[in-house]
Amino acid sequence: MEKAIQKQTIIDVLCTIYDPEIPVNIFELGLIYEIDILPVNNIQVVMTLTAPGCPAAQSLPLEVDKKLREIEGVNDVHVAVTWNPPWNRSMMSETAQLELGML
Repeated sequence: MEKAIQKQTIIDVLCTIYDPEIPVNIFELGLIYEIDILPVNNIQVVMTLTAPGCPAAQSLPLEVDKKLREIEGVNDVHVAVTWNPPWNRSMMSETAQLELGML
């Protein structure tokens, strides 16, 4: 029997991925809207970017996909980018706001 992937493991991996223009990881930035662990350890992530013209629009979703696939036991990964709702600064965690000097 396969070991079930834990959501915290996914979050820990997402916390290692950074927007190249902002020194805060994408999870704390609030770019991750949904994390679903589907049967047979498939992972589905719905995320956004800080803006449609974000220079990392091509690279960040690919990096998320690649790093999640590196988790032991993961079968498949699907990363969807959405613009609804659009990201705004209020979506950042308190930690991110502290790191960016916004509090």
